[in-house]
Amino acid sequence: MRARVAPLTLLVSAVLVPTLLMSGCSATESATEDDRAPALLRVPADHETITDAVDAAAEGDTVLVAAGVYRETVAIDTAGITLRGEARNEVVIDGEVRRGNGVVVSAPGVTVQNLTVRNATQNGVLVTGMRSDDGTPVGGHDGYRTIDTDDFPLLDGFRIDHVTASNNGLYGIYAFNAADGVITGSYASGGADSGIYVGQCDRCGIVVSGNVAERNAVGFEIANAGGGLVVTGNRFVGNRVGATIASDHQEAYVPQRGASLVGNVIAANDEVATPEQAEGGFGIGVGIAGGTENEVSANLIEANPTAGVVVTSAENLGPEDNRVTGNTLRENGTDLVFAPASRAPGSGNCWEGNGDAVTAPTDLQTLSPCSAPGPVPTAAFDSEAGPAGIPFSEVAAPPTQPDLGLVDAPLQRWKGAEDVPQIDVASVGIPSPDLLAEVSAIRW
Repeated sequence: MRARVAPLTLLVSAVLVPTLLMSGCSATESATEDDRAPALLRVPADHETITDAVDAAAEGDTVLVAAGVYRETVAIDTAGITLRGEARNEVVIDGEVRRGNGVVVSAPGVTVQNLTVRNATQNGVLVTGMRSDDGTPVGGHDGYRTIDTDDFPLLDGFRIDHVTASNNGLYGIYAFNAADGVITGSYASGGADSGIYVGQCDRCGIVVSGNVAERNAVGFEIANAGGGLVVTGNRFVGNRVGATIASDHQEAYVPQRGASLVGNVIAANDEVATPEQAEGGFGIGVGIAGGTENEVSANLIEANPTAGVVVTSAENLGPEDNRVTGNTLRENGTDLVFAPASRAPGSGNCWEGNGDAVTAPTDLQTLSPCSAPGPVPTAAFDSEAGPAGIPFSEVAAPPTQPDLGLVDAPLQRWKGAEDVPQIDVASVGIPSPDLLAEVSAIRW
């Protein structure tokens, strides 16, 4: 287990994690290891492009970007630097639907903060410890090779904070093969795969909190990631599918295990004016596909016309030991569904304390409560593909998002595990429907 700071109690009714994380924003690190004071590099005053400034930065430095549209891909491969915009809604890294990525982070301890990334054909912000054969940082995998995790250690430590990621061809904010980080206070829309994604990490040590994901194919996605992965206090509304937790043979750390999806608003995920999801899901709040040992609790899951929570298989991987407890479910097509494949039926899954949820099969909470999980028959369930989607580039622009305000000093570098807040999952309560509604475009 990685060392952690003292536990912090999260109050879901207020988005406190971003506040806690930002408490040191104006503090200047006393010195780096070589006793060099961290520097502030300004764009375009000191360097014409963000890339020029990032390339010139040393560990502990902050690149501060003035308002403007920057047509470039920013690759950060220096540890411990901060990329920060002076104005979140006015500092725009624009891929013009020509460049693959907006920002690529391939070094530990990096912060990306208070800016907008849009119109990348692949990812808005990619944080990754994976590299291709030529050494280029990449997310995902081609599916034709077995990944040797010794060859690709997890990138250790990252912070994505108050970032707007819109109209990107795969993922808005994508953490892959990375650990000991936070994604907080951010907004993702128009992702043709998902708005926010955490994949391929064991003992992740990642907190995803205070974010809005809407008008994506999937709002939030986990694949082969868990262990200290806590997703709480977020708003996943108005997507095709709200959130998914899945095992995937194309990534390392199969099967997925040990994530906590707690205290989120997951509602009205039947938005037509979105990119189509590759697997064709539509109208689902939460989907678990071959995941294991996950906790789905204290969420408000509402107005998802196909189903609230679906637990199923992923190819030959059955769902194992998942707990669906203490959620508020209302106005969903069916609140709770257990529909694994016959070749991978799974076991040990339980449902308890979810009120008068409508379930398939009937009486699911009686058949397999968490106090005594039991065998459960498979429900007949057909998830329809839903209506045709639209190109990611045509998804509506995001509403104006909260700005951190100019912090005109180097930011204390992200150290990794010691900076990740530890969430008391058991203390998280069900959020109000208006959680983060003031920065969301979707109402129901």
